[in-house]
Amino acid sequence: MKVKELREMTTEELEQQIRETQKELFNLRLQQVSGQLENPARVKELRRSLARIKTIQNEKVER
Repeated sequence: MKVKELREMTTEELEQQIRETQKELFNLRLQQVSGQLENPARVKELRRSLARIKTIQNEKVER
């Protein structure tokens, strides 16, 4: 998801996006442990996406 799209979201939408990303990341980690992970780069992508969302969320709180 692009930063511009994230900045347009409300705090509730950002919270929902965080929950969804964390859930997907958890599922990918389970797949990684069991040896079924097909795209290991997706884990890195999700971690960075989660960091972006949290950064934007913190920016909104500070305003």
